[in-house]
Amino acid sequence: MVSQLSKTEIIYPESDGKPMADNTKQFRWILTIQQNIDWLYSNDPQVFVAGDLLWYPVEGQTEISAAPDTMVVFGRPKGDRGSYKQWEEDNIAPQVVFEILSPSNKSVDMAKKLLFYDRYGVEEYYIYNPENDNLEIWVRHGSSLDSIPESHNWVSPRLGIRFDLSADELQIYRPDGTKFYSYIEIHRMLEQESLRAEQESLRAEQERLRAEEATQKLVDMEAMLKQYRDRFGELPQ
Repeated sequence: MVSQLSKTEIIYPESDGKPMADNTKQFRWILTIQQNIDWLYSNDPQVFVAGDLLWYPVEGQTEISAAPDTMVVFGRPKGDRGSYKQWEEDNIAPQVVFEILSPSNKSVDMAKKLLFYDRYGVEEYYIYNPENDNLEIWVRHGSSLDSIPESHNWVSPRLGIRFDLSADELQIYRPDGTKFYSYIEIHRMLEQESLRAEQESLRAEQERLRAEEATQKLVDMEAMLKQYRDRFGELPQ
């Protein structure tokens, strides 16, 4: 007999039907921020980082949801999830969220997102527009998210990362001063490191061959001296 879903069972969709990004620049920034924060906390099993994952804050209310471009949750284990159901996560809301704007984003939609994140407990909300290099920051003070007037060189209270707007586009730095790198930049650095390692290996091999050659010359000279002594005796003083 085929089992049937109970009428009372609630299905929480794992997709909102919207694309993750509208263009390559938006996608690059989403990936860069999500991956770099994930790497930042790679050794902490209790920091969950996700990109474009539906977050349901209220059990039973499937119409109440949001899918931040990147969200960070302290106090929840790493691992795969189809969606983030807050009541199954010790009722811990994402503390930090990022949204990367594209030309299709409407002001009314962004206003709704701000209200959502404000209502459901987000502590830090970052909105970056790569088209005009504009960064908006909202931080919780008391019961509400308040706008930060100066975003240049802002340091995230939760993440410790710094936002630098002095260049042509936003630069983000880890607490140790290391830049957030894009996938292409990381790939280039890996290629350079691989080339450096190959050159170092070649140099070490050349040194080994020179050492072997010098050792062989010494062995040959000692053999020649032995032959001389065997034939003529000791060398004259």
